[in-house]
Amino acid sequence: MKGFQLVFFRKRVPGLSEAGLARFAARAASSLSLQGAVHIMVTSNREMRSLNRRFRSKDKPTDVLSFPAESFPAGSWAGDIAISAEIASRNARELGHNASQEIKILTLHGVLHLAGYDHENDDGEMARKEAQLRRKFRLPEGLTERSGIHPQNRQNKEMRRQQKSTAAGGQISSGKARKRPE
Repeated sequence: MKGFQLVFFRKRVPGLSEAGLARFAARAASSLSLQGAVHIMVTSNREMRSLNRRFRSKDKPTDVLSFPAESFPAGSWAGDIAISAEIASRNARELGHNASQEIKILTLHGVLHLAGYDHENDDGEMARKEAQLRRKFRLPEGLTERSGIHPQNRQNKEMRRQQKSTAAGGQISSGKARKRPE
């Protein structure tokens, strides 16, 4: 199953096909030496809210969730990623790029989590890797950079948090879920 990617859209994104996102996810996984199948679901805010409530106890939609495979043989399955098409589209408009690029940014962020990176506990290691891969794949500013997680932006973290809380719907609240969906 090495490198196998399963992508399905429950909510369509203009300019992006399931096959195109699968190819991108395979390149991202390969760049991180991540082995095993990666399943990606692009869905609605309603479903993301339900997943976020169930696995992170946060009753709001979020942009991306990662579910690393923890109890499967090494190399057979890396994990699952869920992405909100609605938040991705809104963020893309606000940040001046297209929704397909935003979905790829969120996919990259999710794949990094599946590979074991954790921006909440790694002193900027994930942010640096995400920035490196974002440049490699010619993507706009990465999720960790714009959310204040990147070490260079730590001084702006509180300011960005305040801006996010006052901005109408400007949610950038990615997370790594601990439990696997049933």
